[in-house]
Amino acid sequence: MGAKECIASGKAILGIEFGSTRIKAVLVDEKNQPIASGAHDWENRLENGIWTYSLEDIWTGLQDCYRKLTEDVQSQYGEKLTKLGAIGFSAMMHGYMAFNEKDELMVPFRTWRNTITEEGSNKLTELFRYHIPQRWTIAHLYQAILNGEEHVADLKFVITLAGYIHWKLTGEKIVGVGEASGMFPIDIATGQFNGKMMEQFNDAVADKGYAWKVQEVLPAVYTAGQQAGALTQEGAKLLDPTGTLEAGVPVCPAEGDAGTGMAATNSVAKRTGNVSAGTSVFGMIVLEKELSKVYDAIDLVTTPDGSLVAMVHCNNCTSDLNAWVNLFAEYSELMGQKVDRNELYGNLYRKALEGDDDCGGLLAYNYFSGEHVTGFNEGRPLFVRTPDAKFDLANFMRVHLFTSLGALKTGFDILFREEEVQVDEILGHGGLFKTKGVGQSILAAAMNAPVSVMETAGEGGAWGIALLASYMVNKEADESLAQFLDSKVFAGQKGEKLEPVEKDVQGFDAFMKRYSAGLAIERAAVESI
Repeated sequence: MGAKECIASGKAILGIEFGSTRIKAVLVDEKNQPIASGAHDWENRLENGIWTYSLEDIWTGLQDCYRKLTEDVQSQYGEKLTKLGAIGFSAMMHGYMAFNEKDELMVPFRTWRNTITEEGSNKLTELFRYHIPQRWTIAHLYQAILNGEEHVADLKFVITLAGYIHWKLTGEKIVGVGEASGMFPIDIATGQFNGKMMEQFNDAVADKGYAWKVQEVLPAVYTAGQQAGALTQEGAKLLDPTGTLEAGVPVCPAEGDAGTGMAATNSVAKRTGNVSAGTSVFGMIVLEKELSKVYDAIDLVTTPDGSLVAMVHCNNCTSDLNAWVNLFAEYSELMGQKVDRNELYGNLYRKALEGDDDCGGLLAYNYFSGEHVTGFNEGRPLFVRTPDAKFDLANFMRVHLFTSLGALKTGFDILFREEEVQVDEILGHGGLFKTKGVGQSILAAAMNAPVSVMETAGEGGAWGIALLASYMVNKEADESLAQFLDSKVFAGQKGEKLEPVEKDVQGFDAFMKRYSAGLAIERAAVESI
């Protein structure tokens, strides 16, 4: 069946993901290959000290993204999108959306980017003896309790952005287990929220006299492969205000960008890992066993089918790098040389490969915002050098690529060196890997492990959630998610694999000694500027 016939017969499957800077929709055919897409650019804003998106941002963005997808379908295939085989929704993980019994949002959506829950995070980590990152939903809720915020008394339920979209389009308060693992700790044995920890939480807030228990305000947890509702008439109209799209489409459990990244890189099996590098960067390895102790830098989440994953999440990756590339573009235009941005990125990234193994003694920090892994609530982008450092363009670009992975490397060193975690291969995806071979070789040096980039890596999380929706409706009896991805999605796919080069590994280690020692400079900048 060709793409046109697949669309006309209503068998095409749609995935939509809300990223930090872009909402993207990807339509796939019966072979799980992308056949159409649409996108809407958006940006979070800092309001009253909170990083947020408004409800209007969310809905106008979703509708514009979907409209552009339908225009792409019409342009390519001359078809209207009236029926779908399945839909899935995903979004940047974690954060806090709190609703009352009238289904009203009581405080602005608090995104993953906020570092305002340190006290709540630390106290819950101590209470549960389980690391609770600042961006997790339960950390936001507990911090609101500690702050004495009035809205908590009227709480009916809390949810993430992905869960919110799913609820409004299906009427069901359901999230996938991977997304749920960024709300509250999961009991790996049951695939549900940890019952013992929920009781510990209830006991800890009992003196407040709230009318709710934590298990009552959290959503239901489903695993990949389960159907989590269907598109309602109201939901269809919300997604497609023209009324062209029919209701009744099966919807898979809402997932976070960590889970969709794992699906999109075929890294849901044990001893596989992936790194998603764009505005923020996170890396995940599917574990063979529990870690020996709690680490502040390591989050424990799950795959969409419930396996334990060690995750290192860093708030900052390419924003400072992008700012420098923009400066070079501005200079080129000043000199009368208008340049193509993609070409400029490619040339500058490739130039970095000519630099010294350790960046010639240069140092940079890409901290636009706080960085939990290294202990910062705020950030100040910095570039530092000694008078005798080798300051040239190659080393300048190289150090900014290295530092984009510096905080990530800090967390992964714990897994590799202290926990002796084994990984067979790491899959890279995201903007850092667009220039062939550059980000990939630098990640291989940082991780001292083989790194592959699939041809489909650029499709990202929207494709990943489409794959999860496809798994729900197309899996064989007893077929695991890993088997489905291996046999029905990635079979025969070519990927470029790069082995780490020893001198680059040593160079990255030398850079990291400078990076760790120089954190005092970054701290002084935060305090002084």
